[in-house]
Amino acid sequence: MAALDPEAAMFTAMLTGWEQQQRSRLLTQKTIIDRVSLVRRFAEFTGTYPWDWTPEDVEAYFSARLSRGELVWSTVRGQQGDLEMFCAFITDSRYGWAAACAEEIGRFPVQVCHDWNTAAHVVEYEGRPGRRALTFDELQTFFDAADDRVEETRRKRRKGVLAAWRDAILLKQVYAYGMRRRETAMLDLADLRRNPRAPQYGRVGAVEVRFGKASRGSPPKRRTVLTVPEIGWIVPLIEEWAAEVRPGFSPGRHPAL
Repeated sequence: MAALDPEAAMFTAMLTGWEQQQRSRLLTQKTIIDRVSLVRRFAEFTGTYPWDWTPEDVEAYFSARLSRGELVWSTVRGQQGDLEMFCAFITDSRYGWAAACAEEIGRFPVQVCHDWNTAAHVVEYEGRPGRRALTFDELQTFFDAADDRVEETRRKRRKGVLAAWRDAILLKQVYAYGMRRRETAMLDLADLRRNPRAPQYGRVGAVEVRFGKASRGSPPKRRTVLTVPEIGWIVPLIEEWAAEVRPGFSPGRHPAL
């Protein structure tokens, strides 16, 4: 039975096929959703379907978004790469989309992203030049503010003392071990390890990170971060948290740190 709108049906089938292809590569659901959303936004911007896209459409789309200040360099490069991957998928003869479009619609898609209209990855750091690391004085002020929040909440007899205490220790732990948000959130008590070469740190001689940032389609990376003398100040804080503060949340048998 023929579709009432064969062009819309073909585009939807392409996106569905691309979703399945990415899922087969074990990519995360967020990555897949973000990429498909980008292709939909690009199609809406051009007002056309992939078999009518041109390199000029790519240039116009990213020029428009850059002129409005919506994107930073790394985002532009990443989205251009995602659009290029979609075009590579629908023009690959192994999937047959080009042949199906030529038969059903009379036109076929081509690769519209190339070296002349996409950004090259030539430097490791692509963040805003105005951003910098905190100085030691600024970092100390930040940590002091977190500690003051605990004392102020306790002094005013307000709810949230435990939460403020948790946040103060968590911020310092993130800084001390250089961990990402997800890495920190997924830590368990068992991830605190002893280091035979640094017995003075007790159970906080090392931290076992089990949910590091994954590469394309791979499981989360693992790594062990050792406690070194420069961050020895974090040891009593984590021990205090595990022994005195954490039990106040009544975690029961829950293993989360």
